[in-house]
Amino acid sequence: MILLLLALCLGPGARAAATGQANRPGGSALSGGQSSNQQTPTEAARLSAAKQLYEQGRWSELLLATAASPAGAADLDFYRGMALAKLGRWSEARAALESGEKKAPGDKRFPTELAGIEYRLKNYDAAKANLGRAVRLDPRDAYALNFLGTIYLLRGNLEAALATWNRAGLPEIHGIETEPESRVRAGLLERAFTFSRLSTLTLGEFQTTEARLDGLGVFSLERWELRPSGNDSFDAVFHAAERDGWGANKWVAALSMLRGLPYETIYPTYWNARGEAMNFEGLVRWDAQKRRAWGSVSMPIEGDPRWRLVAYADARDENWDLQGAFGSAAAPLSDLKLRRVEAGASVESIESGRWTWTAGAAFTRRLFGNFSGASAAAASFFTGGNSLEYRAGSSYTFLSIPQRRLTGTASGSAAAGRMFAGSFGAYGRTQESAELDWLPREQGDDYEMRVQIRAGQTFGRVPFDELFTLGVERDDNDLWLRGIPATHDGRKGNAPKGRNYVLWNWEDDKIVHQGAFFEVRIGPFLDAGRISDPSGVFGSRGWLWDPGVQLKIRVLDAVSVALSYGHDMRSGQNTFFGATGR
Repeated sequence: MILLLLALCLGPGARAAATGQANRPGGSALSGGQSSNQQTPTEAARLSAAKQLYEQGRWSELLLATAASPAGAADLDFYRGMALAKLGRWSEARAALESGEKKAPGDKRFPTELAGIEYRLKNYDAAKANLGRAVRLDPRDAYALNFLGTIYLLRGNLEAALATWNRAGLPEIHGIETEPESRVRAGLLERAFTFSRLSTLTLGEFQTTEARLDGLGVFSLERWELRPSGNDSFDAVFHAAERDGWGANKWVAALSMLRGLPYETIYPTYWNARGEAMNFEGLVRWDAQKRRAWGSVSMPIEGDPRWRLVAYADARDENWDLQGAFGSAAAPLSDLKLRRVEAGASVESIESGRWTWTAGAAFTRRLFGNFSGASAAAASFFTGGNSLEYRAGSSYTFLSIPQRRLTGTASGSAAAGRMFAGSFGAYGRTQESAELDWLPREQGDDYEMRVQIRAGQTFGRVPFDELFTLGVERDDNDLWLRGIPATHDGRKGNAPKGRNYVLWNWEDDKIVHQGAFFEVRIGPFLDAGRISDPSGVFGSRGWLWDPGVQLKIRVLDAVSVALSYGHDMRSGQNTFFGATGR
């Protein structure tokens, strides 16, 4: 089956090389002329005889005529290696071709034919390495590029296959299919595909299509397949599990909605209303210390998957114990009350597979209580009132090496607002992030490593609820230091807060179990961060280092559970934390 797919992908000339049946004048399917070695009259005669025997397919006689000789011409090694390959003597053929390559390192025939031998022996890494050398010798060699791209495809790395094929003007897409048939309206789904039938599929178009399909928020566990439909032609088939309505079935819907019951939270969601990729997501938390109700609705704008509108509302009623948040010797507040209502909307544009941007606005009203014991410097943070913010953000993939399965993404956001209370006025906030994601294995995601560094700053006077927090917390904070819980006895305020921060997160995952119903990953992590505040009221008083280990469980492709055990090296405390997600 693999040989048949390779043959269909590479075309008639490649089929001959891949199956070991080539019988072309002058050598392999990629014969590029004779080596530059000077030849004596005797060597010239031997070479002429060897070439004639090769053209006639007289392999045994060709072996006699090209007896291995360290001083022989590289071309004699080439013909000998090809004869041995025709006879299925792969190890000897490899040795002969490697001998010739040492004599003529600039001759692309040798790494190309060595790649064919390694492919027949199922040594795919060696085959790729040889084809890589051939392409470096001749970057426009369509045969080597086609062969190399096909190996990437057969090994499950579609992006690397496209990146390689595109250099040769391949592949051509004959048809586009979705399996199973999607419930998303046909016209909307078609507009998400940025490539078309009877055209060359480029890596950029593929990445943009993936980004816009993801942006619909309807699909999960996406997988692409290129099915051969002729010489250098494929049908592109999109496979995905689809969220629709409350869920794929009542069990998945219940599991997704009720996953937060252990911490008094439910997550009502409804997907793909009327087939228009209109999604509702919600959160209801009745924890007496931190009640919250949040909901958002998102949808494409005018049926175009490039543009998406998101509107949300968020209401909170929280009790705070700030004994762990103050960075100074200020009198601690153990019963601060915060009531906060926010509503906003934003527009997202998926410009390409590498670049997205958002813009929006939000209105917030906040009220504080029980802060009378705070110092004068601290009390200024607890001023209630209304504020209006304008927000913008952008994300760009600055590094993409599909052959190495390495991706780098940079993102940034900014907000400019005004607080309509007391001596407050205009203020601003920026955050920047850079992330590297690496899958070291050629196939699958058995191992995965992620590194992210983030930083944030505020400008002007900001109210307490606009400060950053470094600590692990469900739903309300994503700046995780997994050795420091952000709550104590259910109340927020245990983690350091401030107006400026730097945060580093590194984690490495390994799949230890993969079954039909659930998947288990485990691996170490290291979080490090520092947060400060010019007023001296808040802050971390130095760098915080939190190593630990994390267990991730995915259930029914619908819910994920993350369990972490982190150690805060500054305080010596250990934190066991659990959270769920989609």
